[in-house]
Amino acid sequence: MSGPKPTRSSGSTSPRAGVDTLLFDELRDSPVVVTNAQGVFDRPIAEYVLGAVIAQAKDSRRSFELQQDHVWRHRETRSILDARALVVGTGAIGRAVARLLRAAGLSVRGVGRVARQDDPDFGDVIASSSLASEVGWCDHLILAAPLTTATRGLVNADVLAAMKPGAHLVNIARGPLVDEAALLAALLDGKLTATLDVFDTEPLPADHALWTATNVTITAHMSGDVIGWRETLGAQYAANVRRWLAGEPLLNVVDKQLGDIPGGMAM
Repeated sequence: MSGPKPTRSSGSTSPRAGVDTLLFDELRDSPVVVTNAQGVFDRPIAEYVLGAVIAQAKDSRRSFELQQDHVWRHRETRSILDARALVVGTGAIGRAVARLLRAAGLSVRGVGRVARQDDPDFGDVIASSSLASEVGWCDHLILAAPLTTATRGLVNADVLAAMKPGAHLVNIARGPLVDEAALLAALLDGKLTATLDVFDTEPLPADHALWTATNVTITAHMSGDVIGWRETLGAQYAANVRRWLAGEPLLNVVDKQLGDIPGGMAM
């Protein structure tokens, strides 16, 4: 390969926005530069979340079940106008979700490491340490945070118990952000509904109880995988290779201790 001699240390690129499966202690402590795929999946995941919110409000799962049984049953459903969404994770994906939900008429707040006001996308951001006391505000709890030591198990039994009856959990982040056993219990009790794209174990085992819960929609870790994502990712990777060869700053450099791009997550 011709071109300028690289002036940077070696690098590693994650084909996903999350880098939790890539990082290990030796890599964190090394000079290796890690980048991620921020920007590739933001809009597709936001569309997935909006679709999940609409499907829950319009009782689409029940409509499909009635169709399968050839049953005509008129019902009234809810509007999403002025529904409340709490987005956990104030990075690029969380912001794309917030902007799209606001455009659809929802009230949106964020959850980050530090509480703050007047955020351009979230308005109010609450501290993650206050999640249990604040989560009762929302109709939809959206998980869009990277998996780190700070976020693992963040949505625990206390948080789930504090959610309002009939509230909707959407997880497009990582399964271990949620206490899966506690979530299953809340679903089986009929307290909550959920749309889950990620799980503790993937693929989700065929005998897992989540498959048969009547108030959960399951997808196969595909919320960001729209047609053409590989080409978009390839173009982003090629742009970083050119920057690396030219000794220029790389795009999407991850703080290996934080587990995300600095300033992008605030969790």
